Amino acid sequence: MSSISSVGSTQETAPVRQHGDLRDVKVDDFLQLMITELQNQDPLSPMDNSQLVQQMGQIREISATNQLIDTLDSLLTGQNLGTASTLLGKEVSALTDAGKAVEGVVDRISVEFDEDNRDQRTYRLHIGGEQVKMSSVREVLGQDD
Repeated sequence: MSSISSVGSTQETAPVRQHGDLRDVKVDDFLQLMITELQNQDPLSPMDNSQLVQQMGQIREISATNQLIDTLDSLLTGQNLGTASTLLGKEVSALTDAGKAVEGVVDRISVEFDEDNRDQRTYRLHIGGEQVKMSSVREVLGQDD
């Protein structure tokens, strides 16, 4: 992307991102940045049409990538919940967050969300009065029929 010259004194730009995660880039932010760039370009040396077309292609790529990531996240969530639900009624051996060994029948499953990142989930199995992360299961011992 070409640089924005200081022809105007406009301060409206797309929000500044603190890290390089493309998932945070919204198509609207990208369009706002491109509009600002067009408004502030040097009238004696306007942006080349090929650059504009290239930037439009980048918008489409970012949008398609974000949609793919969202779809894969949804698929992973469904797969994790499905996997956890197969453990309902089964006897497992696992470790609690404190490292305590727990063995018993899984009677409930819950999902915890990270407060800072709602896309980050932890699947917890409830064994009696204890909770363990699904990733902390050491062994599936059997099944109550």
